[in-house]
Amino acid sequence: MWAKQELEGREWLILATERGLCRIIFPHEGLEDFQSWISRIIPGGVLREDEAALRRTGITEWLHDYFAGKRPPISAIPLDLIGTTFQREVWEELGKVPYGEIRTYGDIATAIGKPQAVRAVGAANGANPIPLLLPCHRIIGANRKLTGFRGGLEMKRKLLDLEGIKGVEDGGYARFQF
Repeated sequence: MWAKQELEGREWLILATERGLCRIIFPHEGLEDFQSWISRIIPGGVLREDEAALRRTGITEWLHDYFAGKRPPISAIPLDLIGTTFQREVWEELGKVPYGEIRTYGDIATAIGKPQAVRAVGAANGANPIPLLLPCHRIIGANRKLTGFRGGLEMKRKLLDLEGIKGVEDGGYARFQF
């Protein structure tokens, strides 16, 4: 199922399976961008729009609270993390990074017991299907600079500012400069 969510004057898309929330799609992306992913996770399945079902997960209220500057807990929202074992390890570690704090890719690699896997952590971070709840925006380079963010570095900066995170320098790859 999926639903549209208006936040900060932009339209986000939210997807869920019967087990829980499985993807938050940034405003600059659309369902068509994820069609192959959807076909892989729901072979032969049909997506249906169901705003009421998604609201029951608590995600609508969570997102509104988050963008209002509150610190909503994610523990009550059912998640269906669809990825490799390594990706899920990284994503679960992302979920442990507290509101208003940052970590480096190296910190995450060390926390999951794979300190040499910094680049792989970066790739898993980039594939995070549930940004905001699993706060990949709180992960920065070892040089304390922004690196990348599927939502764009402008959005990453806005989220860090919303959480009161200071001391992170601009930077990042050209493909994320939006």
